[in-house]
Amino acid sequence: MIIDTHCHLDDDSFNDDLDFVIKRAKESGINKIIIPGADIKTLKKARDIAYAYDNVYFAAGVHPYHADEFEINYLRDFLDDRKCVAVGECGLDYFKIKEHFNSDEEVLANKNLQKKIFLDQINLAIQFKKPLIIHARDANEDIYNILKEHSKKLFGVVLHCYNASKLLLSLKDEGFYFGIGGVLTFKNAKNLVEILDQIPLSNIVIETDAPYLAPTPNRGKRNEPAFTTFVAQKMAEILNLEVSEIEEITTKNAEKLFKI
Repeated sequence: MIIDTHCHLDDDSFNDDLDFVIKRAKESGINKIIIPGADIKTLKKARDIAYAYDNVYFAAGVHPYHADEFEINYLRDFLDDRKCVAVGECGLDYFKIKEHFNSDEEVLANKNLQKKIFLDQINLAIQFKKPLIIHARDANEDIYNILKEHSKKLFGVVLHCYNASKLLLSLKDEGFYFGIGGVLTFKNAKNLVEILDQIPLSNIVIETDAPYLAPTPNRGKRNEPAFTTFVAQKMAEILNLEVSEIEEITTKNAEKLFKI
């Protein structure tokens, strides 16, 4: 069994065949799925999907791309829900920030806005005693410093789509989890492949980030939970373990982190 800990089933690409996607997941041994919150506009849809399927859960949060849409009171209503298992995905993303703003002042203002809503969501996680799902892209140092400062008060953290950062890897000592997905199977994933055995297996969870980042041999196609099997197989190959052992341990990790 596998738990897909990060799957955007609320994406429009699943509108026409969601029942079949869930069915294929079950047939492939994926017994639970978590929809991360990313956009305020689709949060109700994520919750509705979670209630439509016994094995689906959701998280409530705002992705840094949508920082200007953040509404803390709106999030609170969802965090009280029994099928809401985490806060996020939230964090920092500086990847294309200079493309979207015309001056250094605007770039700095956006970074400060991202940090503010990230801290707001950290405080929500502490208040509601829920784990955090972290999005980190080209912002490793700021992510590290913020999480390190608050780590003792948090109720679990997963670094979604872990990017092989050695700085972020040191957060394993705080008990943080590392989300590993289809990127591990890519030919250009050398850094992640090399660093994988430095992550305690007890700190790894499996994810798709569907519909994005489909693993080899389905790269370029729409990703879906059933494809987590390729991630588990690749992980077993790299770590010289049985696939069943990878599945068992990562499932227990996800159950412990998200209390599902």
